[in-house]
Amino acid sequence: MELTKVILYHVVVKLREVFETSFGKTIDRHCVIVKVEDAYGEAGWGEAPVDDAPLYSYETVDTTLYVYKEFFTPVLSKDRVVESPRDIQSKLSIFRGYRMAKAGLEFALWDLYSRRLGKPLYKVLGGIRDRVEPGISIGVIGDLSALIKAVDKYLERGYRRVKVKAKPGWDLEPVKAIRKTFGEIPLMIDANASYTINYASVFKELDKYELLMIEQPLNYDDLYEHSVLQSMIRTPICLDESIKSLSDALTGARIGSMKVINVKPARVGGLHEAKLINDYMKDLGIPIWIGGMLETGIGRGFQVAAATLNNVRYPNDISESSRYYEEELVEPPWTLNSDGTITAPSKPGIGVDVIEERVIKYSKKITEFKL
Repeated sequence: MELTKVILYHVVVKLREVFETSFGKTIDRHCVIVKVEDAYGEAGWGEAPVDDAPLYSYETVDTTLYVYKEFFTPVLSKDRVVESPRDIQSKLSIFRGYRMAKAGLEFALWDLYSRRLGKPLYKVLGGIRDRVEPGISIGVIGDLSALIKAVDKYLERGYRRVKVKAKPGWDLEPVKAIRKTFGEIPLMIDANASYTINYASVFKELDKYELLMIEQPLNYDDLYEHSVLQSMIRTPICLDESIKSLSDALTGARIGSMKVINVKPARVGGLHEAKLINDYMKDLGIPIWIGGMLETGIGRGFQVAAATLNNVRYPNDISESSRYYEEELVEPPWTLNSDGTITAPSKPGIGVDVIEERVIKYSKKITEFKL
């Protein structure tokens, strides 16, 4: 593929309702949409799900725009030929970090590459299924009655697993209430790194409730203390923020930091690294599932493709479009099937059409780089 242009769209879309985690509330979702064009006039689309503030990650919209302008596109201008999406990581390997920024570009190349092959992305990636299981992620509501109503609504809609965001003071009571009302449904909590090892007694108490897993209870960079906590409780620990690469996953596996991994393709730098983690962890007997960061319908296409991989053993954080947004950036929007699954589209690329007029409509800033 000979690339000729990279266009970045700083998009801001409003969520249907406030989404709260341990590190804050979100209503206006920022991201950077990436479009690449080649010498034949073909285009591919990607998404870097960065925010406007360094909350989940140190990467932000501004840092992403900066590293593209100062570093990524100058490298591409010197050598515009990319044989496959995997090659982009080696081209940019001299630059440390900025995995989500790199992923946005890699995603766009995967879309372009699979479109050029005339194949759906999930098949090019090596997926083994054409339907994936979605789970629902419910923010820190802070009201048990409202929480029960939300869980009931999403179970009725067909979601196959319930995840509740937790933080100190909002952990045991939500779990107790859900178990009392809904019985042994697939249930987990996600702490987003809001606890310390001093809260071990809370996690020992949660052992009583047969959770699928506890996601990222301790520091977002930690591997060691998670291994200590995992040795103290039966419930599987699932790592998210701590796993930024295959190297992190292998280290965590060796020291017993986790029994499950939430792989967010953007967080680990793209689909190639996500596939490597899938393959290595399968050999080690550690299952994965695919997480999300409030992506638009563009980013969701890469989540769905990753969720077709052979070591994905749990429902994924992949919701239908109407869960978050009034108007999607793609057609058709992502929807649940009658059996509660989401179909991996059979059309080439991510399998949905990006409506560029809507991307422009929601863009705060558009930056174009001719290579």
